[in-house]
Amino acid sequence: MSARPAAGGGRWVSIPPSRLPRWLDNFAARHGGPPSAESHSDLVVFTAPDGAVAECHVPFGPLAVPGEAGEASPPPPDAAASALIAHVSRDRRVAILLVRLGGHAAGVFEGDRLLASKVGSRLVHGRSAAGGWSQHRFARRREKQAYEAMGAAADVAARVLLPALDQGLDGFIVGGDKKAIDELRADRRLAPLFALETGPFLSVPDPRLAVLEKTPEEFRAVRIRIVDPPEV
Repeated sequence: MSARPAAGGGRWVSIPPSRLPRWLDNFAARHGGPPSAESHSDLVVFTAPDGAVAECHVPFGPLAVPGEAGEASPPPPDAAASALIAHVSRDRRVAILLVRLGGHAAGVFEGDRLLASKVGSRLVHGRSAAGGWSQHRFARRREKQAYEAMGAAADVAARVLLPALDQGLDGFIVGGDKKAIDELRADRRLAPLFALETGPFLSVPDPRLAVLEKTPEEFRAVRIRIVDPPEV
């Protein structure tokens, strides 16, 4: 489990659903006992007796908040934890599209299980250091290759992911290169998918099957901002 600094203080960790119960138990054990809890539709905040805070950001919200509907409430910590664990452990049907220039991968997951997928690549040359007419000719050829690569990615997304809409999708998650993904937003065929887009944006290397198969570790994880107790 790697931690990353958080803006405003603290650090971020990402915890998969299978490890969340033990992580919450360990948080209580490390910081003086059962914490208090405050639940919202997109956030559950646990505050330990020593002042340590764990802000659990809810994936695929909203979370059904224990207590009065539509209001933040102070449920018992075990009720808040149980609600969060139950929510993130659901096997949701999610469409994934990963695109980088020259490579793409599309898949439909149910929980951790990959139901359908297609991975492909297209040659796109790097930039030329040459000058003059040769450079212009190379740039036109590269532009054509990039256009064809984006077209191939859009075709695969339409062929693999659009049929999943008929069975119902809980979300659409994208990753790879943000500029490439933004280019695909203009494809009208994919509008129903982008209407379901949710986070996180997946920062991945060249999209390959092995990379696609590992994405549930990231998109199903609970992102937790940990703030250490104040120094006495």
